[in-house]
Parts: sequence; structure tokens; C-alpha cells
Amino acid sequence: MAVTEKCDVFSFGVLALEVLTGKHPSDLVSYIQSCREQKLNMKEILDPRLLPPSKKHILKPVELIANLALSCLKTNPQSRPSMRSIAQLLEMETADII
Repeated sequence: MAVTEKCDVFSFGVLALEVLTGKHPSDLVSYIQSCREQKLNMKEILDPRLLPPSKKHILKPVELIANLALSCLKTNPQSRPSMRSIAQLLEMETADII
């Protein structure tokens, strides 16, 4: 396997999910794969030690980050987004909050 920028994208996905869930994503792989067809239930995967987002405008970015993180964990590296596109999406979404 060749080391490319897509390895960094994968690492970002792992780190983002660890922050959101409080667990290594390997603990969630079967759950994540079973939810691919459905909408991801944030209450089921968020770390219970974190205060839940109480306002809808805060929950949307959390869902965005979770979905971006999941897209970074795709098996095929070419299917993963670039870090540039991830940064641009996060910048656009958080501009409305700040």
C-alpha cells in the first residue's frame, strides 16, 4: 500500500470519530456499516460524557463532522474526500455559527 494524502484523510476521520464518540472507531465499525443505508443516529454514537447539543443549529455541524469522518474511513482511498474539500465544507458550515 502506498502512503498518500488519503492516509491523512483516514487519520482525520479516525480522530474526529474518537472525539465525538470517546472510543476508537473500530468499536463502532459494525454499527456504522449497518447505518450506511439509514440516517446516522447521533444520540447513539456521541460520547455520553459530552453535553448533548441542545440547539438545532449546533447539532447540524456535529452531524456534518460525523458524516465527513465516516466518508474519510472508506475502504477505497480514492473514494475518500480530500482534506481541502473537508476544510472548505467545515469553513462554510461554521461561518453561519460564528
